[in-house]
Amino acid sequence: MSIERPSIGQVRPAAGPAAPQAPARAGDAAAGFDRVLTDKLRGQQPPGALKWSAHAVQRLSQRQIAISPETQQRLESAVDRLASKGGRESVVLVDKMAFVVSVPNRTVITAVDQAGMKDQVFTNIDSAVVG
Repeated sequence: MSIERPSIGQVRPAAGPAAPQAPARAGDAAAGFDRVLTDKLRGQQPPGALKWSAHAVQRLSQRQIAISPETQQRLESAVDRLASKGGRESVVLVDKMAFVVSVPNRTVITAVDQAGMKDQVFTNIDSAVVG
């Protein structure tokens, strides 16, 4: 009687039932839904509209910052002005909030409210505008 041993590179299935997977948590499902919703909304934006990075969306949610259509328009206008002046990575101040924006990508990288601006340091910024 000979025992067959797998050669290097062969994978032999484990004996017995497959290992159970950990059950999904409710928070994981909600985070997945938020990501899918955000991705879908980004795809429906008109050309030239600002995009919001996942980090920025997370910061808005954590800091409970609501972006009104007026604020969105002011941000877009500020980014247009920055682009015309050659801005690349900029801080846009709107009302009592600061937004770090990648101007060439038209993407909001992060958002900070007034409370979060205390002792805040913005690095790698080449321009700023009050929107």
